[in-house]
Amino acid sequence: MSADPERAVCVYCASSRTSHPEYREEAHRLGAVLAREKLTVVYGGGGAGSMGALADGALAAGGRVIGILPRFMSDLEWGHTGLSELQLVEDLRTRKHLMLTRTQAAIALPGGSGTLEELLEAITLKRLGLYLNPILLVNTRGFFTPLLQVLERAVSEHFMDPRHLLMWQVVDRADEVPGALRRAPDWSATSRGFAAV
Repeated sequence: MSADPERAVCVYCASSRTSHPEYREEAHRLGAVLAREKLTVVYGGGGAGSMGALADGALAAGGRVIGILPRFMSDLEWGHTGLSELQLVEDLRTRKHLMLTRTQAAIALPGGSGTLEELLEAITLKRLGLYLNPILLVNTRGFFTPLLQVLERAVSEHFMDPRHLLMWQVVDRADEVPGALRRAPDWSATSRGFAAV
């Protein structure tokens, strides 16, 4: 893949066509915001829902968008047809690995089980010192608030260290993303020293 990893971000998002329109509108705005920041968008390659809106927003603003799509999804014609680049892979595991390792930040928009699984994997890898880049949640309609409460409960119940709450940042709107990425605290492999509590 030809994206410069220092200028690319991974975005996790949903393919639902029936979620509240505000989710797709914010995804479209995020695509435009990232394009204006000259950040390549690397995402799951879908053409529907927030996925399609994200890509359309970035492309309309002159941005570069790379989709990483499992072959079975391509066979089902779930892919976006107008991307800068579409990479077909064999499975979801490979897709997740490439999205995360070829970018310099992970951004999560609201979504279902797949989006949440991707986000929590990124958080887990960061806890283990295997992923050191910013993780950002765009909390449209307060979607992530219950998850954040569960993570805080995990800390209060001593399943996680209080320092783990620094692994992610939360914003309410797409236009807050660039500043939040710049302000994200540094994270290093020394975090392995408190991965276990």
